[in-house]
Amino acid sequence: MKSHAPTGTWTDANIPAWRRVILLALPVFFQQMLILIINLSDRWLAGRMGPDDQEAQIATQAAQTTGFYLGWFVSCYAALVSVGSTALVARFVGAGEREAARRVLHQSIWLAALLGIVGSAVCWNYLSDLIAWLGLEGQTASFASEYLRPMTLLLTFQLIEGAIIACLIGAGDTRTGFYVLLGLTIVNLPLAWSFYHGWWFFPKLGFAGISLGTSIGHLLGALFLVGLLFWGRAGLQWRLMHLAPDLRMGYRILRIGIPVAADTLSIAAGQLVFLKLVNRLSPAEVGAHGIALGWEALGYLSGYAFGTAAMTLVGQNLGAKQPLEARRCGWVALAMGASVMSAMGLVFFVLAEPMFRLFCPSDVQRPIIEAGVPVLRLIAFAMPPLASCIVLTQALRGAGDTLVPVLITLFGFFAVRIPLAIWLMTHALALPWTGEIELGLMGAWLAMCADLLVRGCLVTARFHFGNWAKIKI
Repeated sequence: MKSHAPTGTWTDANIPAWRRVILLALPVFFQQMLILIINLSDRWLAGRMGPDDQEAQIATQAAQTTGFYLGWFVSCYAALVSVGSTALVARFVGAGEREAARRVLHQSIWLAALLGIVGSAVCWNYLSDLIAWLGLEGQTASFASEYLRPMTLLLTFQLIEGAIIACLIGAGDTRTGFYVLLGLTIVNLPLAWSFYHGWWFFPKLGFAGISLGTSIGHLLGALFLVGLLFWGRAGLQWRLMHLAPDLRMGYRILRIGIPVAADTLSIAAGQLVFLKLVNRLSPAEVGAHGIALGWEALGYLSGYAFGTAAMTLVGQNLGAKQPLEARRCGWVALAMGASVMSAMGLVFFVLAEPMFRLFCPSDVQRPIIEAGVPVLRLIAFAMPPLASCIVLTQALRGAGDTLVPVLITLFGFFAVRIPLAIWLMTHALALPWTGEIELGLMGAWLAMCADLLVRGCLVTARFHFGNWAKIKI
């Protein structure tokens, strides 16, 4: 692959844009699929809690739905560091300023450690209050607390791991993150199952053992990446001269990361409010909601891979003073991401029932299947606008355009999704051929689809008409 750009960059217009997108997106795609395997394995274990106890089986699925949302909140919190790090490293690498990229790496790790310690302390102290606010009670609340404690305890290592991977992505290395997640999966699956069942010398922790295995995997991943940097990767390496805190570089990372974190945390906050509404429904519907979201992640995580490629390509091409190429790469990434996500949507529609049966093998879990299959089929139609939300938002972040996506997100969640969900979930819908029907969980997912459609249109308009190529970071 011959390129006139600096080594390790992705700015050579002689290489087809689709090929650069594929080369960047594929490792991230497989990385995200590994994350999905971990989540699906955890969900599979939860579905087999207490084989003859209907209440326990449904309660664990509902509790894991809350764990899914709070895990999402952690990834949004990590954006305070990760997005600014990726954008700055990409811009510096595109401009051939490797030493500046290394400074970003060191400050990114410092910030991740600090935010991890603060976040862990806050989550540990207020977890019970949050679970109560979300409306969980009885067995469901107890299981949720058990599941989330290990995650909050080892949060710092997850953020450090994410910060280093984000810097490597900005340098054009999306493979290392995949290898780390592959190792995490290989370690996580036996650990989670061993802690769950009490195999070998491991204590039998039951439901709490599922998340403990995942958290230990992140700890090992962070330690591996820190060690890897002593030898260097993608031009990024430990340097004694950069170890001291650099307030100016830290400020530059946060100047990009804070608006993005406001965006992603507003999504997470909106999602928690949305979950609070869903938790008013029956435990079976809450469990169905979580399983449907877990499968929907097939589409979401696929789009994230193409969004990561768009972010790197936009950032590096702008750093190389090639704004037209940056714009073209963004559109190509969207087209490819939307195609893959639409194919995933077809899978959801056709195979919705067997996908639910995988996690609900018992007849006592039939109410979960009945509530979940229709909403999984519904979300299949929202894959194209969801692709726009994910891929083009990431492309804008690569350019440092972070404020407008925040406003679009706030509008979508709090002016469309939440009000519409409240109305659809609390009012019976009168249809001429069936009479009045209570939508329940279906009402919540109809509101979700409406939100995705509105935000997808708005972010597409921003990418097409906006002056993001002129932003200085």
